[in-house]
Amino acid sequence: MVLISKILFFTSHHGFYTVILLLIFFGGLSYLTKKAWFLIPIIPLAILNGIGGQFLNAWFLNKYGVESTAIITSDVETNSTLNEMYIHDYEAIVKKQDGKYISTFFSTTTASIYPIENAIRIPRTEVSFPVKYIPGYEKNIVILYNQSDEGQANLKYLKLAPINSAKIKYEADRTNKEFIEEYIAALEDYVKYYDDESYKEKIKELQLELKQLK
Repeated sequence: MVLISKILFFTSHHGFYTVILLLIFFGGLSYLTKKAWFLIPIIPLAILNGIGGQFLNAWFLNKYGVESTAIITSDVETNSTLNEMYIHDYEAIVKKQDGKYISTFFSTTTASIYPIENAIRIPRTEVSFPVKYIPGYEKNIVILYNQSDEGQANLKYLKLAPINSAKIKYEADRTNKEFIEEYIAALEDYVKYYDDESYKEKIKELQLELKQLK
């Protein structure tokens, strides 16, 4: 597992050097065997690594790694951009199983984050956040963003958004059964995850209003 973690860390953090190694390896095979078809995998593998190297690393570490915490100690904005946003270089310290810390690094484009989604969310500096790693190679980490304080706040906000939308519709027309049902559904989905007595009471009120309209 440690060897796999080291390989995935290298390929996900050093894309250019990975391409060089692919050229050397498959080029060498082609030269030694006199078979040109050994050159075919170079470009597809380089593209796959560039697109999904950190995603594979995130999946591997989340499945086989152990939980710990890390703290970002440095956040430096670079001159490079991704989707019109500046790429940042980060330095961090990771807590090992013996309680001691080890230094690591990553950037906006190389960070492994779980759950895997089309978004790059990095915790703030100086704040402890949950990670996973393979013991023996702790510098390769996956950020468990949804388990962090920021991630929890973001999830709560996402659950509140449908409630706010349904509430606006309901307050515009309190006699619309569809709007009331939508409001109830949004509140019920929220209280599955968050214990909020005021929302539970509101559900009862809305259910009563719905019965009266029927």
